[in-house]
Amino acid sequence: MPLLNKEEAQALLKKVLAYSKADECEVSVSGSEGGNIRTALNAVSTAGDISTIGLAVTSVFGKKAGTATIDEFDDASLERVVRRSEELAQLAPANPEYMPMLGPQTFAPSITFNANTAAITPDIRADMVAKSLSVTKEAKLTAAGFLENSTSFNAIMNSKGLFAYNKGSDVTFSVTTRNEGGTASGYAARGFTDVNKLDTYAATKYAAGKCLSSSGAKAIEPGKYTVILEPVAATYLLENMFRFDARSAEEGRSFLSKKGGGTRLGEQLMDPKVNIYSDPFNTDLPSSTWSGDGLPRERTSWIENGVVKNLSYSRYWADKKGVKPLPGPGNIIMDGGDASLEDLIKSTERGILVSRLWYIRMVDPQSLLLTGLTRDGTFYIENGKIKFPVKNFRFNESPVIMLNNLETLGKQERSISVESYRSYLIPAMKVRDFTFSSLSDAV
Repeated sequence: MPLLNKEEAQALLKKVLAYSKADECEVSVSGSEGGNIRTALNAVSTAGDISTIGLAVTSVFGKKAGTATIDEFDDASLERVVRRSEELAQLAPANPEYMPMLGPQTFAPSITFNANTAAITPDIRADMVAKSLSVTKEAKLTAAGFLENSTSFNAIMNSKGLFAYNKGSDVTFSVTTRNEGGTASGYAARGFTDVNKLDTYAATKYAAGKCLSSSGAKAIEPGKYTVILEPVAATYLLENMFRFDARSAEEGRSFLSKKGGGTRLGEQLMDPKVNIYSDPFNTDLPSSTWSGDGLPRERTSWIENGVVKNLSYSRYWADKKGVKPLPGPGNIIMDGGDASLEDLIKSTERGILVSRLWYIRMVDPQSLLLTGLTRDGTFYIENGKIKFPVKNFRFNESPVIMLNNLETLGKQERSISVESYRSYLIPAMKVRDFTFSSLSDAV
């Protein structure tokens, strides 16, 4: 079944709602189509096209809700899934935090769809991957990578008159390079709404360069260093703090919780250079203009000049606290500066350049203390120049503390986290007193 446009989705959801006998009913439909190519050992290992579509019905009686899903769209199947959701709702316990469904809302049109990306064919994907593999073959390196494009839509409608629709497209590419001995590696990841911005050849050249320059890494003492985090490394570390949830803060379960009770809203928590916000209309990282529960999304500042500016409130928690609900971020953008990576290196007397982090785990949620490892290119800097590659480190660091030790922000880039497979706009950054706790022999 092809993807549904706005009018088709609206007609389908109206038909399903007409079958409902519940106090309240919400129907959602979503689908995606696209394809991918996976490479390993400098060759294509798998490739495929994917097309999916599904529908979910949530029926509510009082505060008892039940949800059923289906991927068949004939009339009999649609009525059957509604009846099933009603049966499940009657069997469910009452949810004391249930909020009545929203009525009609106004949403600005999103900019998440790009026709060029939606038009990607298997031949286009094959050509993009061939350009990538030509780099590693010429450099006598081994590559493993993944290229994926998708076009998707989602729509919701409820018995109170709410209707929302969004269509989007995306393309992502990642590649890891290794030398013949398996002693050095490099990595690159790129993601865009517009496929014309994706250069797989240039990305693989970057990853190959990291690998080639990482050979012969030396062990140096762990400790506190001035560190330059490339955007992808900064992204992996910072994404653990991007929820900004009021409830967890007020219940004492967050780095935004204040000792003794309350939140750190309005507090100077980080260096004044730190500005973090979400904006559905950012052309480099657009997002839907509505949240999953049907609330409109607008540009929202979360950290402004280092001060906690806003916290997100679910409809239930906002009602309990007597405030206006505010949906969580649909995207995350952190302002950067004008400095290039080369500028950051030149300004460093003694420090470490970190290309990427991985295997990050939470140590303490309230201080946001994290641990993890460097990988894919770690280098020692002295007198403004990269002197030699170093063996990987384990680190123990809190991004909140790190953003208090911020010295310089570099240029902003769109980076992909393989932990969550989300994209962020994050700059390179230079920070002081970053804690490396031990060495690691991992490559």
